[in-house]
Amino acid sequence: MSASPPSGSDAVPSGIDLARAWRLVLEATRVLPAEVVSIREALGRVLAEPVVAGRTLPPANASAMDGYAVRSTDVAGDGPVELAVAFEVAAGGSAPRPLGRGEAARIFTGAPLPEGADAVVRQEDAVRVGDRVRVEGPVPPGRDVRPAGEDVKEGDRVLDPGTRLLPAHVGFLASLGRTLVSVRRRPRVAIVSGGDELVEPDGDVSGGRIASSNSYSLHAQCLEVGAEPSYLGIARDTPEELEARLADGLAADVLVSSAGVSVGDRDFVRPVLEKLGCRICFHGVKLKPGYPVVFGRLPPPGPLVFGLPGNPVSAMVTFECLVRPALLRMQGVSRCFRPVVRAELSHDLEKRAGRLHLVRVQLDRGASGILATATGNQSSGVLRSMTLAQGLLLVPAEVTRIRKGEQALVWVIDPDFLAETGPAA
Repeated sequence: MSASPPSGSDAVPSGIDLARAWRLVLEATRVLPAEVVSIREALGRVLAEPVVAGRTLPPANASAMDGYAVRSTDVAGDGPVELAVAFEVAAGGSAPRPLGRGEAARIFTGAPLPEGADAVVRQEDAVRVGDRVRVEGPVPPGRDVRPAGEDVKEGDRVLDPGTRLLPAHVGFLASLGRTLVSVRRRPRVAIVSGGDELVEPDGDVSGGRIASSNSYSLHAQCLEVGAEPSYLGIARDTPEELEARLADGLAADVLVSSAGVSVGDRDFVRPVLEKLGCRICFHGVKLKPGYPVVFGRLPPPGPLVFGLPGNPVSAMVTFECLVRPALLRMQGVSRCFRPVVRAELSHDLEKRAGRLHLVRVQLDRGASGILATATGNQSSGVLRSMTLAQGLLLVPAEVTRIRKGEQALVWVIDPDFLAETGPAA
């Protein structure tokens, strides 16, 4: 790299609050270029272009029911009226001629109305006798007719950039004749784990070694947000090996490492990043778990760089707080943060002042609202606490105690929390 490292570490913000960290991360994050994909591959992708309707839907007045197309003036009276069934119009077909006075046309759902017809009599409201049909009462104009352009008119702007494409969007694009669509490229994320004690999950864990879980949880978090992760392996605790692993990730959009971000004798992430030309934007966020997080960026077109703590919960929580919003912003998403609810605590919570605490909680919906309960041991090494968590409860830095029954804000991290076990009545 041609860029020089920062001239001094004193200029790097340390111990900043989370709001400032968000601002620095998002200010450094750029939306990725667009690419064109098939609509069959577009689910979950984010539109990079406005979609303008190239056709009117429906293209003509169409029947909303199986029945008989009629002229409303022919069936305006109170008594029954008999009409001659002149012809039939199927869906996808067309009428052979305009509908004359005193005539009806057998018609099916979705078929275009014959010229002259302006209403449909449902087949259950009519009596067919040979080539004639009896209508029992008046039928107003427009009854059971889908007017041309009811769905969309040619030239209408129907989808905006930044829309995450859901199944209905995909079907809508198909109805407009679009088989290709421009979406934001998925962020490429390179993941590095660090530590002499780490082995792959199927490795030998004797002698104090532990399975490298962070690379797997971070990989899954990337997939969950629509990114494309790649794993660069475990870097041993030497600057040379760490540099080699990190250098392999410089072609990615985002480079994420876990461990080695504190200030111990074997914490080499920051100096190695600076050697590679990374400008460190901050080192340390007043957050628990996850204080010693590092964020920086390589000169364009280099990646954003996140040095996450090595403890499993700290790695996941700092990814949730900082990496996830950046990956969403890269895809053109404007709402980059988790939904927030207010929840009542089921027990007292106490902490020291000074840091924002994110407490892993389970959530229950009751008659009086949402109830939050901590998932047990909140140590940053207890990964099971994350498997049980449906939300992260925010205890502000200056708050030292929240009493049972008081309310707090919770980020909902479990998308199934609002799901129901049965259909709503």
